[in-house]
Amino acid sequence: MQAPNPYAQYQQNAVNSADPGQLTLMLYNGALKFNKQAMVQLEAKNIEQTNYYIQRVQDIITELMVSLNQEYEISKNLLSLYDYINRRLVDANVKKDMAILEEVQGMLEELRNTWAEALKQVKISRAVGT
Repeated sequence: MQAPNPYAQYQQNAVNSADPGQLTLMLYNGALKFNKQAMVQLEAKNIEQTNYYIQRVQDIITELMVSLNQEYEISKNLLSLYDYINRRLVDANVKKDMAILEEVQGMLEELRNTWAEALKQVKISRAVGT
């Protein structure tokens, strides 16, 4: 029997113990990581791996889309943005276009940074008791 991978166990524990806000941040981080890998693989002209990593980003975007609470107006706006990102990823994959992957990277970074700041503000608000 193979010994458990400590890093994989750590990651599993992090996911299992994270609140929904932290899980969303993890999804953004994963999307950024996989999109960056897609860019690296595209630059290396490794088409199979480029496709693999773009599909991983699309999987994360799909997860973000289905997890939205449609009762809020911002969710409808995010859904439109996620749909746009997903369509751009399809274009990038079909055309093997680095510029599109860079555009997606920029949008994901902005979403991730905004989400991280929102989580920080919530944490501060809770600490202050407001």
